[in-house]
Amino acid sequence: MTSETRPAGCYVYITLPGETRPVTAGRYELTTDRRGSALGRFVYGRSYRERPDAVPIDPLDLKLGPRVYETAALNGMFGALRDAGPDYWGRRVIERHAGKAQLGELDYLLCSPDDRAGALGFGLNVTPPAPMRLFNRTLDLAKLQAVADAIVRNEDKADTGDAAQIEELLLVGTSMGGARPKAVVEDEDGLWLAKFNRPDDRWNSARIEHAMLTLGRSCGLTTAESRIVRAGGRDVLLVRRFDREKMADGYRRTRMISGLTLLRTEDTHRARDRWSYVLLVEELRRVTAEPRREAVELFRRMCFNALISNTDDHPRNHAVIARDRDRALSPAYDLTPTSPVSVERRDLAMSCGDAGRFANADNLLSQSARFLIPAEEAASIIDDMEARVKATWYGVARGEGVTEKDCRLIAGAFAYPGFRGVR
Repeated sequence: MTSETRPAGCYVYITLPGETRPVTAGRYELTTDRRGSALGRFVYGRSYRERPDAVPIDPLDLKLGPRVYETAALNGMFGALRDAGPDYWGRRVIERHAGKAQLGELDYLLCSPDDRAGALGFGLNVTPPAPMRLFNRTLDLAKLQAVADAIVRNEDKADTGDAAQIEELLLVGTSMGGARPKAVVEDEDGLWLAKFNRPDDRWNSARIEHAMLTLGRSCGLTTAESRIVRAGGRDVLLVRRFDREKMADGYRRTRMISGLTLLRTEDTHRARDRWSYVLLVEELRRVTAEPRREAVELFRRMCFNALISNTDDHPRNHAVIARDRDRALSPAYDLTPTSPVSVERRDLAMSCGDAGRFANADNLLSQSARFLIPAEEAASIIDDMEARVKATWYGVARGEGVTEKDCRLIAGAFAYPGFRGVR
């Protein structure tokens, strides 16, 4: 794409609650201000605003109304639109497909597949296209794995062969911040996000992530449904798309915005001062239908991430969804342990208390009131979860097929000594 052919804007489509076909919600334009900096504009269409079932794209920054919204943040990209764009892996695939073309933020929106996360879509025509009805089948997983391996080995020059395979891999769906190879697949039950192991993984990431989702549920978390399948002699993790509901005439779509958007921040380290569970729970309390329930759920996830040394708990790995007009936390996803060297101090990706990002029980307790939890109840949650993680992580992992060798590799992740104040 060249600057002469690149469009200046696009229409934004949305699939409304209970429906399977999208309607046009408004128009987004990407331009520049007087200083040459990127400036994004969005306006809802009048016919959309007049619909009795119309819902806002973003409950905080794109409220339903006639005004023209503007933003200079995120290179002119509104957070809710960014959430519907491709994640890191999706961008790699799109860049691969585009060859040497220079891509801008609008290009990523328009080039990403219809089956993106959430309920939004983008296009150059005022009338939305018909929803996608054909998806990769779970039977295609071995082929998709091979294409993903080629891209991982050399994203610029690897010969992936059949161009149709690249088109299939473009059905990637954003997992709100994932960098791992993935594709969307369909079986008789609906849509799943297939997450592939990488050839350079230290351990079987698919089985370990599946085990952590299972362990999280046993610790009281609401986690995404998952299962392991074998494809081409290798394990693949299938995570059910909780933003889709299969119907006779297609898929109902669930609206979805990331924690990054709720925090009005960016996914760069320069913006880390806004990466905070404490700030995130404040926003959750503003936009969700049952604030205390969601606040307690977020507190549990924060504690669980600390207890499994999940240092990848950044804001795009949290999301709010809405199947109707009410919003709630999405099921937890991307729960992955790391095995840092330090036994004295480990940090989460987001601030979790008075001592910043320190993954320590006292620090987790320090701001429990902001999660609407009395200190005694919060201490009990942490104590019970710590005991369960210590007592059951190994049995859960082995029960889900994690090898003895991989268990040894991740053993240091769980309830590390510094969690209870070792300095």
